[in-house]
Amino acid sequence: MRSIWIKDISNKVDEEIELFGWVHGRRDHGKIIFIDLRDRTGLLQVVFTPQIKDAQELRLEYVIKVSGLVKKRPDNMVNDKLAGGYLEVEAKSLEILSRADALPIPVDSNGYEVDEEVRMKYRYLDLRRERMKNNLLLRHKVTNLVRQYLNERNFVEIETPMLTKTSPEGARDFLVPSRLQPGKFYALPQAPQQYKQLLMIGGLERYYQLARAMRDEDLRKDRQFEHTQIDLEMSFVEQRDVLDLVEGLMIHVAEACGKKIQDKSFPVFTHEEAIKRFGADKFDLREDKNDTNTLAFAWVTDFPLFEFDEKTKHYTFAHNPFSSPKPEHVEKLLKGKDLSSLRALQYDLVCNGYELASGGVRISSPKVQRKIFEIIGLSEDQIESRFGHLIKAYEYGAPPHAGIAPGLDRLVMLLAGESDIREVIAFPVSSSGRTAVMDAPSEVEKEQLDELGLKLKD
Repeated sequence: MRSIWIKDISNKVDEEIELFGWVHGRRDHGKIIFIDLRDRTGLLQVVFTPQIKDAQELRLEYVIKVSGLVKKRPDNMVNDKLAGGYLEVEAKSLEILSRADALPIPVDSNGYEVDEEVRMKYRYLDLRRERMKNNLLLRHKVTNLVRQYLNERNFVEIETPMLTKTSPEGARDFLVPSRLQPGKFYALPQAPQQYKQLLMIGGLERYYQLARAMRDEDLRKDRQFEHTQIDLEMSFVEQRDVLDLVEGLMIHVAEACGKKIQDKSFPVFTHEEAIKRFGADKFDLREDKNDTNTLAFAWVTDFPLFEFDEKTKHYTFAHNPFSSPKPEHVEKLLKGKDLSSLRALQYDLVCNGYELASGGVRISSPKVQRKIFEIIGLSEDQIESRFGHLIKAYEYGAPPHAGIAPGLDRLVMLLAGESDIREVIAFPVSSSGRTAVMDAPSEVEKEQLDELGLKLKD
């Protein structure tokens, strides 16, 4: 087990310590060899005299174990660019733990200049660069801040299934064939939507989860096939309660990460106002659009309950079919009148031009839920087979409930000053949909298809 991290040596002057890490840099000064040793926490200069066996063999990215004496560097040799640049280790022993071939990509640059497919192929090397390491450490910090904030407010972290049922959430499902029930399929969750509503009916009252969500949709800089959302749901609340909670969460996280918030009273625009003013339902309110250190949050509310689909010639849901209509619009809904004018208790959080979260007050009335499904074109049999479990659950005492799901990847991207969520995900897919390192999707053996009762079309 390692005895100390590089970041912790400041109080170890004139003590002998043991360090582990990678050779980040090497300089030969005659018989003396200087290396920059790197671990996750920083860089430190190590000095090897001719007496240290194997020091001459050291090359970039070798993994080594060093024992030595911590010394203060001479004033004229202090490296102000490093946090521990006023210290060095005078090596007493060296053990080479692993040798490294010449790297196919540099790891001492920011990496933007390297081809994306090559970065994905060698992602384990790409992660060694300082920027990528810091991005992942920031992500870790954010998840801890989120958990801290929600735990202090009586939320319970609960996991929901990854194998579930296909459900309309606005994108294509990823399907998983069943071996035990040939011809039937699971779906990977686009969101834990129905499960978190069932948790509210189950009496948990306040739930959250750093949930994995899988959506087979077109890729772009702020979208991946799989992403993580800060999924939460609350019972006995109204829309403003959720907005207040999330505003507090965003302020808590952003300020702890050193960001400035332009307006801590997040402006609120109805969907109609946003379209008229900005031409879209996501927009950038920053006074200086180039200031990545400032976050400008805003809410968009009162989305249309339905959208008319010109291809199918009938209405479909605008966000998801579980959003409650505004109370004053329930009667029109049940009568099927003036559907294009109906508004939902649906809200989005936007920040610096990105949609950062989407949520809503949920339907808790079986009658209203059935009507929504009827309007979007589902038959009685389809309603029962797809959603009968949820509608039945409403009949056993469903509390009023609401929730939201901020996107963790987009939030960390903004906090890190990045413009692509791949830069804050350890192993993302490339823009062509290839997975990092593992080279998927890939073909499978015929025996695997036979076991699942599947046959590929020519």
